[in-house]
Amino acid sequence: MRILITGGTGLIGRHLIPRLLDLGHTVTVVTRTPDKAQGVLDARVVLWKGLNDRQNLNDIDAVINLAGEPIADKRWTEAQKQRLCNSRWQITQKLVDLFHASETPPAVLISGSAAGYYGDLGEVVVTEEEPPHNEFTHKLCARWEQIACGAQSDRTRVCLLRTGVVFSPTGGILAKMLPVFRLGLGGPIGSGRQYLAWIHIDDMVNGILWLLDNDLRGPFNMVSPYPVRNEQFAHALGHALHRPAFMRAPATAVRLMMGESAVLVLGGQRALPKRLEDSGFGFRWYDLEEALTDVVR
Repeated sequence: MRILITGGTGLIGRHLIPRLLDLGHTVTVVTRTPDKAQGVLDARVVLWKGLNDRQNLNDIDAVINLAGEPIADKRWTEAQKQRLCNSRWQITQKLVDLFHASETPPAVLISGSAAGYYGDLGEVVVTEEEPPHNEFTHKLCARWEQIACGAQSDRTRVCLLRTGVVFSPTGGILAKMLPVFRLGLGGPIGSGRQYLAWIHIDDMVNGILWLLDNDLRGPFNMVSPYPVRNEQFAHALGHALHRPAFMRAPATAVRLMMGESAVLVLGGQRALPKRLEDSGFGFRWYDLEEALTDVVR
């Protein structure tokens, strides 16, 4: 297949692209900085500098839309919230416009979203049918998904990736947490009772390949079948590193440091991958401690 990817230099893209190339697919990545992307990606990847000079997607079989500014890197000022939205909404709308302009549009759009679509739902077991809590992350993801669904037609199916916290050997949340935990200064955040919906990068990549190859559409919770509480995660990460993990970060201090974005770590979703498992997909990584041990070592 001829596959177009946005956000190809991000955490998921950097793991997905080698798998696609190994499977014999042709990969094109949309990037604002081709020189930088060349230093990160395989030489076989074709690079497009943006989409503004593209008239259609007639020569593309599938699009995987992973673009978006990292949501947890900065405090959520009003300006930062708008940047987070625009970095997702604008490129997705441009892709949808190109689908509509194509005589032979790509057969599938796999578009990013997040488990944050549901907001902080506490103890509620969250499948794809669960009504969301109306907060910023929901508004961000709901509009993102709505725009992506505009590409759907009798010739194009749309899959939405409601992704949890991705565990990877490089980048993502663990890159920020590992230095602290390796010093023995890690531990639960706030009450530690909030749920963490997580997924190993291998299962994330395999899940995307599954959606690419099967006639599926709609939202999919890209999370492990076994979400855990934050205190369980802290204990498991400490154990994987052979370090203590009892230095609790008080909720008040976290809110003071992160502002409104503290909900990302003080809240959570007890999300389950119901539609993915119902479709026949099999996870490789079920056990949290085994998954963490794999990525940190």
